[in-house]
Amino acid sequence: MRDTYKAVEVYEPGKLRVVERQVSEPGQGQVRIRVEACGICHTDAATVMGAYPGLTLPRVPGHEVVGRIEAVGAEVSRWKIGQRVGVGLLAGEDGACEPCRRGDTVNCQNPVTTGVTVDGGYAELMIAEARGIAAIPDDLASAEAAPLLCAGITTYNALRNAGLRAGDLVGVQGIGGLGHLGIQYSRHMGFRTVAIGRGREKEKLAKDLGAHVYIDTDVEGAAAALQRMGGARAILATAPSADGMGPLVSGLAARGKLIVVGVPLEPIQLNAFPLVFGGRSVYGSLTGTAIDQEDTLAFSVLEDVRPMIETAPLEQAADAYANMMQGKARFRMVLVTKYGAA
Repeated sequence: MRDTYKAVEVYEPGKLRVVERQVSEPGQGQVRIRVEACGICHTDAATVMGAYPGLTLPRVPGHEVVGRIEAVGAEVSRWKIGQRVGVGLLAGEDGACEPCRRGDTVNCQNPVTTGVTVDGGYAELMIAEARGIAAIPDDLASAEAAPLLCAGITTYNALRNAGLRAGDLVGVQGIGGLGHLGIQYSRHMGFRTVAIGRGREKEKLAKDLGAHVYIDTDVEGAAAALQRMGGARAILATAPSADGMGPLVSGLAARGKLIVVGVPLEPIQLNAFPLVFGGRSVYGSLTGTAIDQEDTLAFSVLEDVRPMIETAPLEQAADAYANMMQGKARFRMVLVTKYGAA
């Protein structure tokens, strides 16, 4: 058995390097995963820039991890060596805080956060809590499954938990890493799907992904266009633009919901009038649990929902991360280790 493995760590804010680390054994309730693929998510920037509260460096980022179990710790019964599994952002809960005691483990106050409180998947190996991993269907390749563990579950859960009915008008703001999946899920869930983007060149892609209608905000305001269609029952806000999100409230039907999943750095400005007169609402939706991930993967297989990805070797993580941050990826960058390449 090898003694070391390759990993990419943040050693100071904004800087990544490839290092060799010692292989460690999984502890009680843990497994060791031989990583095949790991998606690069915009949320990784909080780790790379050292901005995540309580973060200590060095830290290996990455929370869209797919690989095979190669060792199990004590008291792990469900998972077996050789199984292909995934790890997302939320990879374990404390079970003791008030949200956990009320069954709301997604909002655990002391979660195991992959790539933040523990090392993540920019590596050939990682240790994960057995309670926080999901089974990967055979129908999905590791590289295409990886983004579904964060971008996929985020958009899928937001839509399926919004209280919508088949045929409802649903807007998806943004056609990027989150939005291109949100459009697919919305269409396959049976909603009348309206993609909202900037520029006529995005129309064909939006419709190829499943949008029934495309609104070009360079030509007309999204809110007015949606109201001409009767108003949206929900709008999934995926592009992290505070200026783009706020005005969308006026495009909602009465009791409609603006669901924020993209996180802009600036405050979102809201007009109270459409909130009060029409009972509209604005709220956020955060990823999901391991079983939610399995639901997302199963639905993606059932309805042939797939992310658009570009792959890069693990050793090129810094360049791949830079491409993602500069908006050059179309639409998700995925790191592939020697195990995934094989």
